[in-house]
Amino acid sequence: MGLPGSGKSTVGRQLARRLALPFFDSDHVIEQRLGCSIREFFEREGESRFRDIEASVIDELTQGPASIVSTGGGSVLRPENRERLHQRGRVFYLKSTPEEVYRRLRYDRNRPLLQVEDPLQRVRDLFEVRDPLYRETAHFIIETGRPSVATLVNMIVMQLEVGGDVPPTPPPPLSRP
Repeated sequence: MGLPGSGKSTVGRQLARRLALPFFDSDHVIEQRLGCSIREFFEREGESRFRDIEASVIDELTQGPASIVSTGGGSVLRPENRERLHQRGRVFYLKSTPEEVYRRLRYDRNRPLLQVEDPLQRVRDLFEVRDPLYRETAHFIIETGRPSVATLVNMIVMQLEVGGDVPPTPPPPLSRP
């Protein structure tokens, strides 16, 4: 979990490959169910109705077999989502600064919450509200800063190994000269 643009889907996909687990992006699951983009649904039905559907999808995804789930940035706004995510899995908060998020998303027109006059201030406002909720929900906080996706995945796998959630990765075989 984390702010929009923090790398949740990219890191989640790579982590799922690494652990040989299915990957679900809750936003993509929602769009498949709705038959339209989240942005269109937001404009037509509003955020509250979207959050209802999101809560239902998160409930379903967290009850299934082991998988990697990337949640929408605002999923933590609902207490039931925070509770289900924390109780049913290992939650990693991919923590990005508002400036990092803005740099990554400044040209993205598909983020409904960022289509405002001052998107950087909007990201700062989102961070102020959501950061405490991400921290409350997460078991681990990973600073996204400058590390590559592979490095972030390695950091997550190491935390899972230390916690006994996945078996340790065997060392690579020694090569002979």
